[in-house]
Amino acid sequence: MRIGMVGLGRMGGNMAERLRRAGHEVVGYDRNPDIADAKTLPELVEALPAPRVVWVMVPSGEPTKATITELGELLSVTDLVVDGGNSNFRESIARSEELAAKGIGFVDAGVSGGVWGLENGYGLMVGGSEEHVGRIRPVLEALAPEGGLVHAGPVGAGHFTKMVHNGIEYGLMQAYAEGYELLAASELGIDVPAAVDAWRHGTVIRSWLLDLLARALEEDPGLTRLKGWADDSGEGRWTVEEAIRHAVPAPVISAALFARFSSRQEDSPAMKVVAALRQQFGGHPVHNG
Repeated sequence: MRIGMVGLGRMGGNMAERLRRAGHEVVGYDRNPDIADAKTLPELVEALPAPRVVWVMVPSGEPTKATITELGELLSVTDLVVDGGNSNFRESIARSEELAAKGIGFVDAGVSGGVWGLENGYGLMVGGSEEHVGRIRPVLEALAPEGGLVHAGPVGAGHFTKMVHNGIEYGLMQAYAEGYELLAASELGIDVPAAVDAWRHGTVIRSWLLDLLARALEEDPGLTRLKGWADDSGEGRWTVEEAIRHAVPAPVISAALFARFSSRQEDSPAMKVVAALRQQFGGHPVHNG
């Protein structure tokens, strides 16, 4: 299958490479001409056979909105746009309706896997019609590991599911972070990196995030090179907002979100763990200590 990929950064570039390894043809566009196949969006659209499929992997919010708006002017009836960024599900529904008025299809795809997805595959949570998801299923199956793909429902369901996924991620990271801080605070002289590493084997709290924490501690045992400052990229806030709207108790996710707010006011060992984990799995920027 020949597909366009808009945005060739940490995620989009690796996704394009994984698709190529699976035998798909990818025409990439990025603002950086050194890594782009097409120099402009019109050139990218021109390079694709009809019906075209264009996957958008740019930052959520205005960059995604501007890109999809421009694609809506360039694409034709029966073409398809996939938004793989961390967009708000309400915005995805609105963009789908705008494109549908022009006869252009839309799929919202929540993507998880970070910088490790090239080798391990990407967890994919997609929303859209059976027709549109079916059209790109070979691409989705090439990107996802076995069992890592769900057609969650209609348009909006993909990004809603990814939003909740990220809210859960907030809670898990915060629990590991608090556990680390308590071990480090003990007067017993606990070998914290060794304890965390041991948790990875046979315990009920083992996970990929715990693997990444052990890796971060191996690289910087006291996390001295990091400042205990962690950003929130939107999904945690949206998850809490939806929990309030549906009257669903979400105390863990809410507390984890507020802990990130507090991290910006004082240095915190726990937030160093959260910052280290975000850097490990997603290549997110950190504030050095």
